[in-house]
Amino acid sequence: MPNRCEETLNRIALKFRKTAETARDAGIIPYKSEKGQWVSSPYDGNSWWTGGFWPGLMWQLFTLTGDAFFREEARRAGGLLTEEFRTFNRLNHDVGFMYLLSVGADAKLTGDAQAETDMLHAASLLMGRFNPAGFIRAWNEPERVGFAIIDCMMNLSLLYRASRDTGDPRFRGVAAVHADTTLREFLRADGSVSHIIELDPETGARVREHPGQGYALGTQWSRGQAWGLYGFTLAYRHMGQERYLDAAKRIAANFAAHIRADGLTDCDFCQPAEPERLDNIAGAIAACGLQELARITGDGQWDAAAEKLIAGLLDHCADWSDDRCGILTHCTASYHDDGAGRHTNITYGDYFLVEALMKKTGRDPDLWS
Repeated sequence: MPNRCEETLNRIALKFRKTAETARDAGIIPYKSEKGQWVSSPYDGNSWWTGGFWPGLMWQLFTLTGDAFFREEARRAGGLLTEEFRTFNRLNHDVGFMYLLSVGADAKLTGDAQAETDMLHAASLLMGRFNPAGFIRAWNEPERVGFAIIDCMMNLSLLYRASRDTGDPRFRGVAAVHADTTLREFLRADGSVSHIIELDPETGARVREHPGQGYALGTQWSRGQAWGLYGFTLAYRHMGQERYLDAAKRIAANFAAHIRADGLTDCDFCQPAEPERLDNIAGAIAACGLQELARITGDGQWDAAAEKLIAGLLDHCADWSDDRCGILTHCTASYHDDGAGRHTNITYGDYFLVEALMKKTGRDPDLWS
């Protein structure tokens, strides 16, 4: 598989070397590709939570090729994101996704001092969302003051990084409190995870579960499972607590048991057989988390599951035509259409596909640390 992954990365770099020019010329951060065009975010402009994946993809390709074009395109998009600091009220817990993969990657790979400052600015914003009752608040609406979501396990990487770079343990301490709340309230007995849990903002006590982007209340939204798998794996890596590793392995086992025979990923592991609804973003994220888990544990079953996912994506869902600017097809934002895309190419699917391939070939720049 490494040879195939290397060949695929080269094809991806060649395609994005051409199509990224159209994003630059349009002055946008691509969210998805449809009908041969890049489309920007469906909501909130450049404050939309996925904005960091495009510059993150460019930093991955810069690492792969050394082509300065990718570095400059990453910085162009990163500049649009740092302008969003001024709007502030549309930023939320997803500043980890937005800024760790953009300015955080710039600082890590080039040593740029302003990029480091911008990354720490984002980490301070994430710290500001911490509720001392035990969680990082997800969104900004008054009626969601007690909402926490599984996705935030990935955003914690911004806090690990900030503690490492500043020597200040407060960032990491907040990450630990949130991770422990997630472990207690989100992880189910069967190894699956909830998407949204509402907590009492005064006491931290559980109020209720909300259905989120999956099929129904209590089901298994596959991308949420992938966030939990990768997020707890990174929590163990950065904080060394066995309870996080145990959680990662339980979630991984559940995810691996639901990989389809063709290597693809249903949008929800509990969805009805018809209509078919895939979310290949979930498979790409899980392929990254499983490889990291295999590296930590030395357990080959996780690498085997990652390879099955990667093979499924490349065999069935990689589009090399000129009709699509991106690569990965059949990406779905939400089981019940929320206007953010269904069975289409979405940029963060491409990001995690490339990260998974970079890991498999030993070239990953490790942007989550």
